[in-house]
Amino acid sequence: MTQSAAPTWFGQPRGLTVLFLTNMWEQFSYYGMRALLVYYMTKELLLSQGHSSFVYGAYTACAYFTPIVGGVIADRLLGKRRAVILGATIMAIGHFMMAFEPLFYFALATIALGNGLFLPSLPSQINDLYKAGDPRRGWAYNVYYVGINIGGFLAPLICGTLGELYGWHYGFGAAGIGMFVGLIIYLWGQRYLPPEPPRVPTADTPPMRWADHKGTFMVLLAVALSVTVFRGAYEQVGNTVALWADTGLDRAAGAFTIPMTWFQSLNPLLVMLMTPPLLAYWHRRADAGKDMSPARRMALGAAVVACAYLLLAAVEWGSGDAKAPWLWFAVFFAIFTFGELLILPTGLGLFARLAPPRLGATTVAAWYLAIFTGSLSAGLVGMLWSHMDQAPFFAMLAVIAFAAALLLRALDGAVRRVDPTWAPKGD
Repeated sequence: MTQSAAPTWFGQPRGLTVLFLTNMWEQFSYYGMRALLVYYMTKELLLSQGHSSFVYGAYTACAYFTPIVGGVIADRLLGKRRAVILGATIMAIGHFMMAFEPLFYFALATIALGNGLFLPSLPSQINDLYKAGDPRRGWAYNVYYVGINIGGFLAPLICGTLGELYGWHYGFGAAGIGMFVGLIIYLWGQRYLPPEPPRVPTADTPPMRWADHKGTFMVLLAVALSVTVFRGAYEQVGNTVALWADTGLDRAAGAFTIPMTWFQSLNPLLVMLMTPPLLAYWHRRADAGKDMSPARRMALGAAVVACAYLLLAAVEWGSGDAKAPWLWFAVFFAIFTFGELLILPTGLGLFARLAPPRLGATTVAAWYLAIFTGSLSAGLVGMLWSHMDQAPFFAMLAVIAFAAALLLRALDGAVRRVDPTWAPKGD
């Protein structure tokens, strides 16, 4: 039976649902821990804001650096499936270690290590589910991205609430349970995944030559550097923006005070709500011959995120010494999320789609390298929070995001030349 004729769930190969659910629970564990991390360090471990921001940035950077090595190991040694299973197991252990205060730094290192095997190996299996000309492949990464955000939506509500109300370690423990659930789903669902291609080239396999792919790799490197700039602003949502929500936001809704971690669920909730109409809109544009190239779409997304930070700067400046109403924060997240949907799934799909044969996990890992460098820069940018007024700080983030938009727009022609699946039809 061919892949296109195989039984489907929701109109997509069944394997996509398996990858979707596995990723959803992994993201639940990641965002559940991340929702608590800065608060845990400043409130429980009594670390300074600057030190906590640096640790946060260093951890997220390491979590996205280890996939560079993990992708090579998956492609050359373990295979994608074994890499996912081993990585998920190591991460589950690390999340449970977070429940014990003396193991804090060891736990962070363990999670980052497991993430290195897991993160590039899971999404790089998406391409294997489709034949080369299957039109569903173009939308698969947006569907997959929704899974990321379902986990990200549930995590602050469950892990964050447990951590705030009952104790930090309960929240960290719940994150570990989520990772374990994702591992069980993947083990059960392997029957729906296609067999992996051989890792060792056969006599019939054409040789892999750097010269054949040099142009593609150079363009992807330029895109990754632009996304690094963007991430310096984007990643502040879990760092300095979260600190502002705790101290500078009026969280009262009648007699109820909204827990600070709940606001981190707004972004993934909006991703789930916005993705279906956005996909429908893109489909109509494509049918009308007005599709937007990947680099232009990413540039527009970065510019929209810049506008979101400008709004936050204006709200903070206009509030003066008073706390800002939480409704403005919800508007910020609506604009921010719309921009995110334009840039991040598009970038992941671009890297996966342009991956050379037998280098799927490695090329996807290169996308996460941009997240590594961007997270590290975000940690350094976050250290300025204690040395600047808040309104100028948010305005600075807007400038950073807009600079990334200009860089991505300048790369449009180069991306078009190396992406054979995008046929220019005019914007």
